[in-house]
Amino acid sequence: MHSQSALLLFALCLASSVHAGKRGLAWPWYNSPLDPGVLNNGDGEVVAIYDWETYAPPTSTGGTGGLGFIGMQGTMDSDSSPVAQLATRQAQQGWATVFSLNEPDINGITPAEAASWYIEWVNPLAIKKALPAVTSSTTSGQGLSWLSEMISACAGACYFDYINLHWYGTSFAEFQAYIEQAHNQFPSYTIVISEFALTNGGNQVAFFESAFPFLDGLSYVLLYFPFVATSPALLQANDPGAVTTVGTGSCLYTNAGGPSSVGNLMY
Repeated sequence: MHSQSALLLFALCLASSVHAGKRGLAWPWYNSPLDPGVLNNGDGEVVAIYDWETYAPPTSTGGTGGLGFIGMQGTMDSDSSPVAQLATRQAQQGWATVFSLNEPDINGITPAEAASWYIEWVNPLAIKKALPAVTSSTTSGQGLSWLSEMISACAGACYFDYINLHWYGTSFAEFQAYIEQAHNQFPSYTIVISEFALTNGGNQVAFFESAFPFLDGLSYVLLYFPFVATSPALLQANDPGAVTTVGTGSCLYTNAGGPSSVGNLMY
C-alpha cells in the first residue's frame, strides 16, 4: 500500500473510530536497522506506529512501514521533542492523533501540573488526543487514581478522545481484570494501550495469544501496542532496564530483522 494512502486511511479510520485493525508498533529510537513494514503485511491488522517522540521513526529502511504515525509529547519538554514545536511538528507531519505524557504518575508530575500543561499545549491541536499514559500501579496517587485526579483537575477544560494505559504484570487474568477495571472506572472513555507485556519470566507468546483476541473483541479499546517493536539484541544494548523488567521474549523482531514468535501473532 502506498504510504500516503495508508496515512489517509488511518486518519479517516481514527476520525470515525471504526477500523478493522487495532494493533500498533511501539518503536524505540534505536531501531534504525529494522523495517516497520515487516509487520505490516497489508491485511489491516497493524495500523499505527509511535516512538515516544514528536519526530517520525528514524529508520534506515521502510520509513513508517505504511503505518499511521502517532506523535507523542512524552515529557513536558525535551531537546528531542521541544514542546514549543509540538503544533508545528504535527502540522508538518500531518498526524491524525497525538499521545501526551509518558507515565507522569511515577515521574513526579502532579495531576494538577499535568492538567495545566495539557490545556496549554495539547488542547490547541485539532486532532484526536489521548490523555497521559499512566502505569498499572495500584499505589494511591498513581495509575488509574492519578488519572482520575487529573481529569478532576482539568475541570472539564481538557479536550481528549482517549485515555492511555500501560500494563506490566504476571498473567493474562491480571491484565484482563485491569482493562475491565479501567473501563468500569471510566465507562464513557475509549481506551488505547500504548505499552503492555508480562514481567520477566512470563510466557510472552501464550500471554499475547490470549491478549490480542481479548482486546480485538472490546469495542471500547481502539488501539494497542505490545512492548516492544524491537529485537532482543537492540533491547539488550540500549535499554537494560526494560530487559530487567520484561526480558526479551516480548520483542516483535528477531535479531535477523524478521518477525519473532510474538511478532507473527500481529498479523
